[in-house]
Amino acid sequence: MPKHEYDKILTRLTMILSRLNDGEALSVKELASEFGVSSRTIQRDFNNYLVSSYPIYKDGKRWKMQDGFKVEKTNSFEDAIVLDILEGLVSSNKGVFAKRAKKLLSKLKNDDINPFYTKLDMEDISDKLEEIKALEIAIKSKQEILCDYDFEIFQRKVLLKPLRIANYDGFWYLIALDGRNDTLKKYYLKNISFIEILDEKFEVDKKLDEVLANSISVWFDPKKKPYIVKLHIDAKIAKYFKRKPISKTQKIVKNYDDESMDISLQITHDMEIIPLVKYWLPYIKVLTPKRIDDMILEDINIYKSYIKKEY
Repeated sequence: MPKHEYDKILTRLTMILSRLNDGEALSVKELASEFGVSSRTIQRDFNNYLVSSYPIYKDGKRWKMQDGFKVEKTNSFEDAIVLDILEGLVSSNKGVFAKRAKKLLSKLKNDDINPFYTKLDMEDISDKLEEIKALEIAIKSKQEILCDYDFEIFQRKVLLKPLRIANYDGFWYLIALDGRNDTLKKYYLKNISFIEILDEKFEVDKKLDEVLANSISVWFDPKKKPYIVKLHIDAKIAKYFKRKPISKTQKIVKNYDDESMDISLQITHDMEIIPLVKYWLPYIKVLTPKRIDDMILEDINIYKSYIKKEY
């Protein structure tokens, strides 16, 4: 569907839903005349979009919203859809954080049925809500922090310039500059404690957002210049890489008659791409740089020798 058509439908649905929410009884024929479309189009709006999501019913020749129902806080059809998706994300997780988020969403929504189901496997950080609150304040105000960080073999105080809270592969990290030398580093969020927000302010490099947006995993290295990786994608999995690119830098280099393809993307560390390639084996191959392909083959041989030895 062309974007302008999509926008027209959303605008129409938003206005219809808002008027129903205000208690109006709406006629398909009158709406068709008002919006300059056919009666069949308006009827399709009700049948395909509105009736399935809201308690709307037909009283004679007019559509009404069920008595007692209100789209609280927002009259936007688009916002309601976003809330449904967010609720689906929250429902796939557990812990205090998820419970609080779900309770908050329930204040914005008042329907019991959510047509969206999402499976997003993220670690529970309910026990770090106080730290997250402090980090959010420091990030927004661009203030340095002093905190304890557990390096697993020892724990010490670290001076940081917090930039972003990020999630990679379901794990939460603080992206921050080391206060001693301004080196960009990743800190595992659950290892951070006893945060003290300092008075000292700092400036943020505008390139940071681009670096984070192009990163594939927590392995990204901001100190290195990005380099190109080329992959051959078998026809069996090509559609998945078209639906959801690995990163914003992904480009299709060549399409083959058998529906396989070659793609390229930028990374800053070999380990940004190695786990992903292993996940899709045997339907993916690293074309360049060769060292990455060699590393993967070496790991496969080690695995094969381990299997033979153990079994």
